[in-house]
Amino acid sequence: MKSSGTRSTPSGKSSTTSTGGRAVGVKSAKPVAVQAPLTAVKVVRVDLPEGYRPARGEEYMNPFHLEYFRQKLLNWRAELVEESKQTIDNLREEVRDVGDEAERATRETENSLELRTRDRYRKLINKIEKAIKRIDEGEYGYCEETGEEIGLERLEARPIATLCLDAQERYEHRQKMMGD
Repeated sequence: MKSSGTRSTPSGKSSTTSTGGRAVGVKSAKPVAVQAPLTAVKVVRVDLPEGYRPARGEEYMNPFHLEYFRQKLLNWRAELVEESKQTIDNLREEVRDVGDEAERATRETENSLELRTRDRYRKLINKIEKAIKRIDEGEYGYCEETGEEIGLERLEARPIATLCLDAQERYEHRQKMMGD
């Protein structure tokens, strides 16, 4: 059974989409249906127009929004992976025979900082992967706690956000009260 719906394009015009993954009336769209393994949600993939940025007047989390944030997340992940590779290369190239104890201590401190940064990158990459999975499952852009829209501005600033601003503030307040 196929159903169809209406989606907004970046120009604000409506286009008809079907669950078969075909977008009709969207000139720049080259849709690809993606079946999420745990849900029946199909995400329509599109080619973004040059310089596209989500706008308020568009339907929230339409295929263009989802693809925009997917690309933003993929690019961010690629940058973090590249920086991690550079960290590893720097640590490998470093000469282990250091003259005096003071210089050795300085190098160990620098290495420790680099490794902590790399660990933060690893955790951030994991959050990016989860955000991409939420896009694939059709859950991206909505608060995990309340189901409300997270908002384009918040997602633009923090594309891995899983909570709306109010829910995030409540979470941070609880953390502060617990002393974590």
